[in-house]
Amino acid sequence: MADSLGESLDRALEGAFTRPIPQSAQAQMKYLVKQLKSTKAAAQVLGISQRTVERYVAGKLKRPRQELRGRLEREVRKRWQPQVRARARKKAATTDGLVVSTRARFGFESAAGTTDDARIRDITQALPPQWADALFTAREQGAGERQLQRITADGLAQMYFRADNSRAHGLGVEFTDVERFDIEL
Repeated sequence: MADSLGESLDRALEGAFTRPIPQSAQAQMKYLVKQLKSTKAAAQVLGISQRTVERYVAGKLKRPRQELRGRLEREVRKRWQPQVRARARKKAATTDGLVVSTRARFGFESAAGTTDDARIRDITQALPPQWADALFTAREQGAGERQLQRITADGLAQMYFRADNSRAHGLGVEFTDVERFDIEL
C-alpha cells in the first residue's frame, strides 16, 4: 500500500533533520515529556497511564510493546527539531519548491470535449514554490488525502502535462490509484 501524501510531506521535512531522533524508549519518552511539559500530557498523547510514562523515564521499563513503540516514535518525530523543519518548509515554499515522484493513474479531459483513457504513469517532476506552499499549508490546516491529491494533480497538470501552461491549455488531469508517492525538498 502506498504512503499517503501527508506522510510523504512529513518524510520530506524529516530529511532536513540535522540529528537523528532519540533511539531508546527512555530517551524518546524523556524528550516527549520535555516537549509536552508533563508526564500526564505525554501519557494522554500516547494513550497510556502516567505511571507507565514515569517508569520509562526512570529506566525501569525499557522495551515497549510494538504498538506503543510505534506511537512513541511517531509523536517524537512530529515534534523533533521544529525549527529545522520550519526552515526547510519555508525554503521549499519560497525559493526551492519540491520534487514529486509518483506512480499513479492519470487520465485527461480536454476543453474541446475529447478524452484520453487513464493509464498508469511514472512521473518525476519538480514543482515550483507555490505548489510546495499550497501542499504544506493544506497539510497544516488538516486537509484530507483527497484534497492533497487534488493540489498535487493541479501542480503536475501545470508543470508536466501543460509544460508550465505553455501548451495543452484547458487540459484537466485526474490523479487516482496512487501506487507510490515520494516528495523531496
